[in-house]
Amino acid sequence: MINLDKLYSYKHLFGFFAQQLTYPDKLDFHPSVLEGLTEETDPAYEHIERFWKLIHGYSMEEIEEMYVQTFDFQKDSTLYMTYFKFEDSKERGQMLAKLKILYQMFGLDMPEEELSDYLPLMCEFIYAAEWKGYSQAEKDFSVFISVIEDGTYHLLKSLEKNNSPYYHLVKALRETLKACVRQEASDHELA
Repeated sequence: MINLDKLYSYKHLFGFFAQQLTYPDKLDFHPSVLEGLTEETDPAYEHIERFWKLIHGYSMEEIEEMYVQTFDFQKDSTLYMTYFKFEDSKERGQMLAKLKILYQMFGLDMPEEELSDYLPLMCEFIYAAEWKGYSQAEKDFSVFISVIEDGTYHLLKSLEKNNSPYYHLVKALRETLKACVRQEASDHELA
């Protein structure tokens, strides 16, 4: 299960992930974007710093080209999180509908032109949603987070294979989610 209080404390990071995973804009790479974003104790700190350093070794034109080549032209590094598991099956359509309903339950309108499993949109949802005080949030978020975990697992492998700077961004996202997983005590720990 996900620790929603801990996830809430990292909402600002999901805003950063959403921003960095959308088509690049020059302002997304301004030094002020990183100011005060993380602390050395944050689970994503090392990977965000590594991504930032690597991505700044490229010109804006090279970043745009890398983004398109990575996320638009390579099937194994798509930003659509259910594609890896379902491709274009009926089950994928059902999962997309569930995700869209989740967005609507929290009062967030989804862009008409976007699918609900688009990773930047999912990160934006975590950043913008207000789930405190909502009794069903833990149950609803468990499915949502599992979609991100499944999809980013495959995406991470592809990015690693291609030695992409985006590997560190997705790794930072996964490390942040991992830090929010509620550790259930095992039987021997309770004794």
